[in-house]
Amino acid sequence: MTTHSLADLAARFGLELKGEGATAIQGVCALNPGKPGCIGFLSNPKYREQLAGTQAAAVIVGPRDAEALTIPGLVAKDPFLAYARLAQLFDPDREFAAGVHPGAMVSPAARLGSGVHVGAGAVIEAGAQVGDGSYIGPGCVIGRDAQIGEACRLVAQVHVGARVRLGRRCTAQPGAVIGSRGFGNVPGPEGWEEIPQLGSVVVGDNVEIGANTCIDRGAIDDTVIEDGVRLDNLIQIAHNVRIGRHTAIAACTGIAGSTRIGSRCFIGGAVGIAGHLTIADDVSILGRAMVTHSIPEKGVYGSGLPLSEAREWRKTVARIRRLPRLEERLREVERQLQLDPREQENDSNES
Repeated sequence: MTTHSLADLAARFGLELKGEGATAIQGVCALNPGKPGCIGFLSNPKYREQLAGTQAAAVIVGPRDAEALTIPGLVAKDPFLAYARLAQLFDPDREFAAGVHPGAMVSPAARLGSGVHVGAGAVIEAGAQVGDGSYIGPGCVIGRDAQIGEACRLVAQVHVGARVRLGRRCTAQPGAVIGSRGFGNVPGPEGWEEIPQLGSVVVGDNVEIGANTCIDRGAIDDTVIEDGVRLDNLIQIAHNVRIGRHTAIAACTGIAGSTRIGSRCFIGGAVGIAGHLTIADDVSILGRAMVTHSIPEKGVYGSGLPLSEAREWRKTVARIRRLPRLEERLREVERQLQLDPREQENDSNES
């Protein structure tokens, strides 16, 4: 069992120590009810009353709650961030033994770094390279000439296509597919004909790719996922998309080909983004939005109808369906009154 003293944790993460530094911490826990020998955290003020009754051995708090501590604790500018970093020390999934399982198939022409784990049923093809300290879980496939950086973790049944490059400290959850064929087809005289997808996928450092997320390889150039990107489960990223640094995308989002998304963007769940668009840095897109045009300026954007009572929702949809008829009637009124609709629009814009 991993055990750290509270003083060691304070020194390691640059936090202020409150109370007995010799307090032994063997894991993490929720604030309520808490767990002896473990450390919790308080970041949301609405849970402040739980601080007094917690059974945790210690608590991470912000500066304004430091004086309310009646047990040992750590003071952090951002308690949630401090908890996230500290919790990594107690994550059992990060522990593994180096070696190649007898049931794995590793090409003699592949190269494995030191301290690499290759699980049962994994396949590593010729020319592939796996960096030091990486974990290749059961059932994973690493295609020819692919490159996996240092300290990566492919949890299980992850497919990494030919020539794909993953940076350092990347994580891919079960079922992720990185470098599948892009959706390139052209109509011919007898139906669809395939357009060869000759590019690959380049993934930066510290990227997380969720379960069953698919990233297509590029048609000519590469699909690019930059450093620090976080991709949730069940995301589709089409060929030649580029996603900027530290952007986070929630589940069930689909991004069509050749779209460029900026850095530090937040994209909600089930968003649809059309192809060949450009989205600026620092853009937030609300869940279920449909993005059909480029977004040149940072800000928060949304579309779609919010949830409402079913009868009201049906009335709203009916009104929307009547809009074309109302527009025709308005044009007829403008014609009869000899009004120039362009002048009306200009007056409205000026006001």
